[in-house]
Amino acid sequence: MAIKVGERIPNVKLTTVHPDGSFESVWTDDFFKGKKVVLFAVPGAFTSVCSDHHLPGFVELANHLKSRGADVVAGTAVNDIEVLRAWFKQQEVGDKIVPLADGNGDFARAMGLELDSRAFGMGIRSQRYAAVVEDGVLKALNIDQPGEVARSSASAILQAL
Repeated sequence: MAIKVGERIPNVKLTTVHPDGSFESVWTDDFFKGKKVVLFAVPGAFTSVCSDHHLPGFVELANHLKSRGADVVAGTAVNDIEVLRAWFKQQEVGDKIVPLADGNGDFARAMGLELDSRAFGMGIRSQRYAAVVEDGVLKALNIDQPGEVARSSASAILQAL
């Protein structure tokens, strides 16, 4: 069952990139504590819809999301941190978005937002969504159907801020 607005984000260990370039494990309880975070999830880094439509919108609107109250914009995928770092570099994300690698899909599963993509040779991934999380509590959640970027777009979640 998918997490619902008003519930706490499950405490799961993810991996991010420290400002010095090293990898760092971070618990979601610590990452979301005391912050308003716009979090978006993609089924996979370097996939066409994610690369051509979803991530670019968040790169373009990151500063606007922050001007509307987000302390952090973060992106997650069921990929390892090396893949997310390479994808963010290729997409010229810079420091606008924090990568949160969910390599084993633990976060997607704990959120109840897994996507079975085995029919496409991609295994179990995350559904495409965008959320507003305030001090660890889900305040808004917009989930898209596979292949779509509408409800989970940066412009759509901007309206929830």
